[in-house]
Amino acid sequence: MKPASGLVALTFHLAIISSISFGGFPTVLPDVRAFVVTMHGWITDQDFTNIFAMAQAIPGPNMILMMGLIGWKVWGLAGALAASTATFAPPCAIYFTAFRLMRRFQEAQWQRVLRSALVPVTTGLIIASGIVMAEAAGITWAAIAVTGAAAVVMLTTRLNPLWLLAAGGALGGLGLLA
Repeated sequence: MKPASGLVALTFHLAIISSISFGGFPTVLPDVRAFVVTMHGWITDQDFTNIFAMAQAIPGPNMILMMGLIGWKVWGLAGALAASTATFAPPCAIYFTAFRLMRRFQEAQWQRVLRSALVPVTTGLIIASGIVMAEAAGITWAAIAVTGAAAVVMLTTRLNPLWLLAAGGALGGLGLLA
């Protein structure tokens, strides 16, 4: 376990970035990775990638689970509770307030302008998150080819995506993507 001061730093950091996570918490994954892996070295890139994959596989609020798992890995139960709470409490308070304001001024022109302006910001943040996760996972050319093929199949057919996930999982499980 790491010192408790690190838990306070992580909790404060998560509370701040969860407050500015337009498009959901995945948009700030690059910052979280930089903070916990690069800056503090609390976990490795492989740990970060594994925790991300595990959180994606578990039903429920996956980013809250991911931050809870990071907190758990480094500080145990106290870390899991603090990291999870810091991930969901500030945005919940902000969303509640924003919803009331947006509803009150629902006909105002500034709402349409604001929503239109946030689309490219959110899109860019999500793309950046995907790039960071791909780099952290140590993606190979074979994995890139499989991802590209899956994207083409998704865009050109009506095949259920679960079949593509199963095929990718099988290829990875057989060690063909490493």
